[in-house]
Amino acid sequence: MSVHFDHFIPNWRTQMEAIGYNVLVLVREGKVKYEINGEEIVAERGDMLFIPKGTRRSGSNYLDSPHQKHTILFTLNTGLGTGIPFLDQGRFVKLRIAGFQYASHRCERLFEEMRGDKSFRSFICLGILQELFGMLAREMEKPELAPMKQSYAQIMRSYLLEHYREPVEIEQLARLIHRSPNYATALFKEVYGQSPIRYMHQLRVMEACNLLLHSDMTVTSIAQYLGYYDTSYFFRMFKKHSGMSPTDFIAQGSQADLSHLFS
Repeated sequence: MSVHFDHFIPNWRTQMEAIGYNVLVLVREGKVKYEINGEEIVAERGDMLFIPKGTRRSGSNYLDSPHQKHTILFTLNTGLGTGIPFLDQGRFVKLRIAGFQYASHRCERLFEEMRGDKSFRSFICLGILQELFGMLAREMEKPELAPMKQSYAQIMRSYLLEHYREPVEIEQLARLIHRSPNYATALFKEVYGQSPIRYMHQLRVMEACNLLLHSDMTVTSIAQYLGYYDTSYFFRMFKKHSGMSPTDFIAQGSQADLSHLFS
């Protein structure tokens, strides 16, 4: 039906009502508070929610602090089984997504497609929505991680998000959680599906994509800004993670599909 991107809206709220459609939410930043059939639910960065049709729901900023989220409204033919339990059962779901960056990217692509009028838009939008359902269903099948493991992984990830432009060694991350380098690497991969160093390079390439399209910086200056002091190495890493060279990426512009970069 529609896709919305709420970008730190002051005093955001929705009235209590029984909704006549299904809702899929991905929280990008901050926290948002919902009342779902009489129960208070607080969702934060990385949380994905499925709110089924007929749910009595209201929403507001959490503690009056704005948030950022994608909201997807859709209908579902209840006469046809999807094979995804929470969809077929019409059951509310709130879950932390391990592939958060990838899910964010797919929501962004869905938002852009819904706003455009290009050919085959409906097929592309349906495919992206189905992929998001599959991601959520797959996450629900995973055994629940111990809270301490989640906490350790989040500490390392937060450090990488803040310092990805700097040289980062596994030993640094291990010291943050007072564990061995091998343990730190294995834990990060268990939680996020990839090694810390690969994640760091992905963050760099994601930023490089943004700078290539939306700045006047040269490829060499972008490489140095992101911590690659050997431009040829930057080219190799960019192509390894994006599937194309920086020059080809610029040529394709915003049409380049880098969904695999965030997986």
